[in-house]
Amino acid sequence: MKFKNPLIHGHFIKRYKRFFADVKIDNNVVVAHTANTGAMTSCLGENWPALLSYHDSPTRKLKYSFEMINNGITWIGVNTSITNSLAIEAIKNGVIKELQGYQNLKPEAKIGQSRIDILLSNGDTENLKDLCYVEVKNVTLRDEAGYCLFPDAITSRGLKHLHELIDLKKQNIRTVMLFIVQREDCHTFKIENEIDSKYSELLKLAIDFGVEVLVYACQLSPEEILINKKLIIE
Repeated sequence: MKFKNPLIHGHFIKRYKRFFADVKIDNNVVVAHTANTGAMTSCLGENWPALLSYHDSPTRKLKYSFEMINNGITWIGVNTSITNSLAIEAIKNGVIKELQGYQNLKPEAKIGQSRIDILLSNGDTENLKDLCYVEVKNVTLRDEAGYCLFPDAITSRGLKHLHELIDLKKQNIRTVMLFIVQREDCHTFKIENEIDSKYSELLKLAIDFGVEVLVYACQLSPEEILINKKLIIE
């Protein structure tokens, strides 16, 4: 995914009230919207290089969006609002091999009173064997050993999505939990067991039910973010 306009370079100062980040650009401090509900542990360091996008819309209170930060080794994508777009692009480009062979791709597919991020299908959606529901999650947490982990915070929404995938799997519908790692300094994915034990237990149960888990990592630069390789799951 290429950025439509050049990103603006600055240096991160602090994050507060979850959705706000102070970033210094030259000699000015701006407030950037942070579209990330996680804790962003291992992502934020004072004075780390940061990249912002600018949006001159009259409906926006904050004109800047916090896109990436650099820990000295890699850019880290912190804008979770683009994760689905990255996944869809990678599916369409054939990068995610396990999700090829479907004729149709529908974002935000409705199931009951909820929605799953992606529905892949062939022909008639009444044929359950031709369906594949994909839920997408953004991963930025890294431990000192180089493992990327999910979740980085308690996630009631994530629990709901896992329950939905399990319910669909019980109907013999293919379901996939797709984790997108937006940093380049990780070698293996692990389920985080301590931050949200309910989520980790339910994810393991979902795997036992037959929900597939895929982990793909990104290559990041100030010009674009691309999903480019599959990661091992431990």
